Amino acid sequence: MSVAQSVNAAVRGIPAWPLYPLLLLPGLWLFWSVLQNPGPNPVETLEHGLGEYALKALILGLLITPLRDLLRINLVKYRRAIGLMAFFYVAAHLVVYLFLDQQLNWGAIFRDITKRPYIIVGVLSFLILIPLALTSNNASIRKLGPLVWRRLHWGVYPAVILGAVHFVLMKKTWQVEPLTYLAIFCVLVGYRGWKALRRT
Repeated sequence: MSVAQSVNAAVRGIPAWPLYPLLLLPGLWLFWSVLQNPGPNPVETLEHGLGEYALKALILGLLITPLRDLLRINLVKYRRAIGLMAFFYVAAHLVVYLFLDQQLNWGAIFRDITKRPYIIVGVLSFLILIPLALTSNNASIRKLGPLVWRRLHWGVYPAVILGAVHFVLMKKTWQVEPLTYLAIFCVLVGYRGWKALRRT
């Protein structure tokens, strides 16, 4: 039995639902760590940490297709759980910004949204992800039809690129970590684009 067959056989009987609490653990640990050791700027630590967990979860979700195509490892049944948890971290990142960072100062929030490029890009990414999260269920697939549903969920590709650009712009200097995230997303999205071109 090959490695891929062994992995597929191992995960066949493992349901997707345990991924929700499992992927929630890093966020809970981050929150607990900030409570225990706030540091000079606990809100920024929490806000940035949640944003990075969102990017990591999005990478996991995008890796599922190349793993299946190139290594014959089929983890597709876990993609929805990973995607929803990625959206959870994006939403948590936004909630921390609104409630703890800006303390619901709508004037300051509006100025950020209209004047700071990284905030604008981040908001656009979040807005694209909202309909994807709302339709990540079997009822939406039946209502929209598989073709329309699949085309709607292509929105994840511009959303993840915008998310990575948001991270790069937020740092204000060319740092290795955000550029690495951007490069990984470009490769994964580029792979899907190359695959689509091959089909046509």
